[in-house]
This record gives sequence, C-alpha cells and structure tokens, in this order.
Amino acid sequence: MTTTTEDSPIHAPQPWFVIRAITVIGITLSLFQLYTAGVQPLGLFFQRPIHLGFVLVLCFLIYPAFGRAKPRGALGWAIDGTLIVLSIAAGAWVPLNIDTIANQIFPRDIDVWMGVVTIIVVLEAARRAVGLGMTLIGVFFIAYAFAGSRGELPFLADWMPGILNHRGYSLDRVASQMTLGAEGIFGIPLGVAATFVFIFVLFGAFLEVTGAGKFFIDLAYAAAGKQRGGPAKAAVIASAGMGSISGSAIANVVTTGAFTIPLMKKLGYRPAQAGGIEAAASTGGQIMPPLMGAGAFLMSEFTRVPYVDIVLVSIFPAVLYFGTVYLLVHIAAVKQGMTGLTAEELPSVRKVLAEGWHFLLPLVALVMLLVAGYSPMRVGFYAILSIMAAASARALWEFARSGPTMQGFFGLCARGLKLTLDALDLGARNAVAVSVACAVAGIIVGVVGLTGLGLKFSAMMIAFSGGNIVLALILVLLASLVLGMGLPVTAAYIVLIILVGPALTEQFGIPLLIAHLVVFWYSQDSNVTPPVALAGFAGAAIAGSKPMETSIQAWKYAKGLYLIPLFMVFNEEIILGGPLPLVLWSGAIAILGLTAFAALLEGFLWRPMPVWMRVLLLPGVVGLFWPSLTVEIAAAVLIVLLLAMNWSEARRDKARSDNTAVAQSATDG
Repeated sequence: MTTTTEDSPIHAPQPWFVIRAITVIGITLSLFQLYTAGVQPLGLFFQRPIHLGFVLVLCFLIYPAFGRAKPRGALGWAIDGTLIVLSIAAGAWVPLNIDTIANQIFPRDIDVWMGVVTIIVVLEAARRAVGLGMTLIGVFFIAYAFAGSRGELPFLADWMPGILNHRGYSLDRVASQMTLGAEGIFGIPLGVAATFVFIFVLFGAFLEVTGAGKFFIDLAYAAAGKQRGGPAKAAVIASAGMGSISGSAIANVVTTGAFTIPLMKKLGYRPAQAGGIEAAASTGGQIMPPLMGAGAFLMSEFTRVPYVDIVLVSIFPAVLYFGTVYLLVHIAAVKQGMTGLTAEELPSVRKVLAEGWHFLLPLVALVMLLVAGYSPMRVGFYAILSIMAAASARALWEFARSGPTMQGFFGLCARGLKLTLDALDLGARNAVAVSVACAVAGIIVGVVGLTGLGLKFSAMMIAFSGGNIVLALILVLLASLVLGMGLPVTAAYIVLIILVGPALTEQFGIPLLIAHLVVFWYSQDSNVTPPVALAGFAGAAIAGSKPMETSIQAWKYAKGLYLIPLFMVFNEEIILGGPLPLVLWSGAIAILGLTAFAALLEGFLWRPMPVWMRVLLLPGVVGLFWPSLTVEIAAAVLIVLLLAMNWSEARRDKARSDNTAVAQSATDG
C-alpha cells in the first residue's frame, strides 16, 4: 500500500498549510473510525454521512481542481474552497436533520437541493480520485433515471431500446432516493467502505509504517529464494500476503515489485516477463483471504453470508490461483535454465524471524478473533491495537537491551507517536479513492433499484447468451473487462453484480455465493488483460519494459483468473461443500486441470512436450471442466497418462545424461 508524497516530482508542491490540513483531517478521520469501531458504534445515518464528509474534504485537498501537476491558483482555490464547504454540508445534513427526515412523508425543498449538492460533489470527487470513467458512469445512470415520459429528460426515452424504457422520475424523487435513504449514496457500498474497509486499510497502514511489509517480503525471499527462479517465486508468495491487505493490485505491484522485479531481471527473466509475473501475483492478492481487498466485506453484506464463511470458502480457490502462477514461474525458470540466488544473497529465515516474529502476532490475533465470531469491524480494531502493542513491545525490548537512558526513552516515545500519527494519516489517504468509488456505486445501486434496470439487464443477457451458461459467463467476463478500464475493482464488482447477479442466480441457477465469487474474480481481469492492464502497466514502469508486452505476460501468468471461476460454477461442492469423496475428487481434478493447462500453455512440464501431446491435453482440460462425472474421469485418465509419459521421458533423459557424463569422466580419466 503506497501513497505518493506531496513533494513528488510529478506533483506540484502543496502549500504547507494544505499539507498540514490534510494530515490533521486524515488523523481525525482515522480516530473517528477507531472510536466507532471499538468504543461506540454509530447508526448508519450518522456513520456513513460523517465518513463521506471527511473523505470528500480530504479528496478536494489532496486532488486540486486542475490536476496535481499544476499549482491550484486563485480560481482553483475558489472552486475547491466552495466544494470543501459543500462537502462539509453534505456530510452534516442528514445527521443534523435525521429526526425531521425520518418523520416526513415528502422531502422538503431544502432536502432535495442538499441531495443535488451531495450528488454533484460525489461525482466531482470521483473524477479526481478515481478517474473520469467513474464519473461518467454515475452521470449516465442519473440521466437514465430522468429518462422516460414522466422524468426530467423525456426525450432520452426515444434513444433507448424498448426493454430499457421506464416511466422516468422527477428531480425530487431521484435526489431523495440518492441521499435520504439507505439505497443510494449512503447505501451498502459506502456502508462497507465506512466500516470494515476503512478499518482494515488502516490496519494495512500500521503494518506498513511499522516495517511489517518488509518483514513479509524478506520472509518470502528467505523461503523461496534458493529455488529455481527464486525471486519470481518470492514475488508470488509476498504478493499473496501483502495483496490481501493492501486492497489494490497496483499498490501491491509498486510495493513488492520494487524489490522483486529487479532481482528477477538479474536472475535472467526478461523485463516484460518480470513485470508480468509481479502483476499476475499482485492481482491474486485481491482474491486471497482473509481480506481480499474490500471484496470479502462487500460479499458478506450482499449475500448475508458470515464474513468468516466467505474467507474459509475462498482459501482453496486462492491457493489454486497462486499454485498456477507458481507452477508457470517454475516452468519458465526450468526452460530458461535458471538457478536460485545464493545463500549470501538472501536473508536468513532465522534472522528474519528473529527480527520480525512479532509481526505475526497481529495476524494470528486477527484470524483467532474472526473464528471466534467477532464482527469484522471489531476484529480490525483489535488487530490495530495488537500491531501497536507488538511494535511497542519490540521497541521497548530493543531499548532495554541497548542501555536505557531518560533521553533515549523520550526519543523512543516521540518516534512511536510519530509512527502512530503517520499510520493514521496514511490510512485515511489510502481510503479516499475506495470510499469515493463506493459512494458513486451507491448512485448506481439507487438507480437500479428505482428503475428495475437489473432485471431488464438480466433479460438482455439471457437473450444474448441464448440460455447458454458458458456464453453468459463470457459476457460477464467481457463486461468486467470493459468496466475495469474505467473503474477500480471494487466498483466494477458492485456494478456487475447488481446488473448480472439476478440473471446468474435466477435464470441460470448458479448459487448466490458462487455467483458473487465469479463476478468478483472476473472483476480483477482489467489488472492483467490487454489493452488496459493497469497492474501490468505498473509492472512495466518498474521493469523498464514495454507496457503492452508486459500486459501480455501478465495475462499469460494470470490464466487461473479465468478458469477457476468456471470450475466453481460446474463443481459447486468445492465452495458449498457436499459428500467428502466428491469434494476431494473436485479438488483433485481442479489441481490436475490447472497443472495440465500450465503444461499445455508452456509446452513443458518435466521436459519439453511434443505438439501431439499438447493437442491431446486440450480436450483433457476441457473435459475436467465438463459437468459430467463420466467425462471428468475419462479426461483425468487421459491427462494423467500424458503427464506420466512426460515424466517418464524426463527420467530417461536424465539417465542418459548421467550415463554420458560417467562415460566421459571415465574417458578423461
């Protein structure tokens, strides 16, 4: 998880008082969130608007009107100053008037106009913090609500296909839907951002400032660095751990990639290959329990499935994904004749654990509290306290060993206070983009609920797919790719599940939790799929390679992102449970299928594969995904035979090589 400092060369320097204001407001927001998470919870019509008000003010301070590369200027200050005042009003209006709003039948004019103000500032904040694409989608949905014979923009109805037509709604109705209830801006997406997501983003910030991030990266290197392609394998392991916490594949790339990509290049991976591996591994962090970015929390709210259950069922699919990336990395290393790093080039596992074992305690506490049934928000609160306690205890231990003095003690306290404030500030800044995106997602949710667009979109999806579930899933994949070009993963997931969720569950019979997992996994694909592969572009920047070539490599290594959701759909027992033999069989063929696919893709497993073997592997892989036990068994037998032949030939090659070496040695002797 990273932030760009205010004096970054690509940003115009902010005045000192703006930097100070951002810090003070960020720390205040984090303290407010901690108070409501662990001391005194607030009702949704207090928590969500207050959170949004803080976030909007931070957004307009961090992102000037004309971009961060230009000074704000007098006009910029006039615009931003007005927006900051309106943001404070938007955050305070509902909490201050909750009794009146709750007891009135029709909204007052002032409520309507405050609703309009809130919508405007949210859309402008999205333009700055998330991107123009998010704002345009929000505007499109609002315009859609106004279209229709009784709406504010009836002429738009002529441009819509018949199935998308609706009666249209007035400004009063749309504004009240967006801001006076729990189905618009202050709905579930912002509710999740204002509670669970923020507290775990803050937890990630504490991990970062205390040095836990470096500890996990060093531990991954110590564990895997000596193997073939060691840095690439370490990248996979480190990204699995850090990505779940960071909440952003791009942030994960620049955090772990700064260490892993140069070492991969040094070992012999091509620059584009190194950047692509890191992008694929970092994207996997978003599907890795326990946090899964913000996905697990949102999924829990939408499906009403306990958070800990979502974490548990997501473990095996995530392991499959990282196992596939790991295997592809290994095959590439063997094909290119790579070795691992030497012991001198790597940190010692014992030394890394000796210096940072205390960072494991907060993660253990987090898992134990989740299993014990505490709410995610309370778990995040205690996790933050535990990382503070662990870091403080370690610092005091080092202080005691170094010969304590009163001056040193005050210096230690000052450093601890500075790190705490830095973490509070960093957590608030990192939460701005996701909270603003969730607020706009709330607009989309509100319009879909108001107009019934979700059911209409589902009908269109069924018509286009002809009732074929595979075609329907391909349509979801394509839609997620298009949405992901302009939306962050969390927002793309929310929009997609609102639009296609009813069709997947009601028309195609996919269980609710699996439908959400499939959509969430597919929402990640814009990070690694050309032409807009955001994590791939970030990897290219660090690797010094061409963005498109790096994106193609990322797409290649992230193939599990497309196959594993299909496996979930056709083998429901892997997620929902069932008879133990069936679950074990499904798990085994999933591993076998992904291994075969990796070998098919690379043309190599234990040794190079001839073309005929790769051709036969393809129907075998398809057969393992077929919803028929007979076909699955036949495909499994075919794949096992082919892979056994490859292994046997590799053994014979090695034996011949050893015999030749012995004979050569005897001749030389």
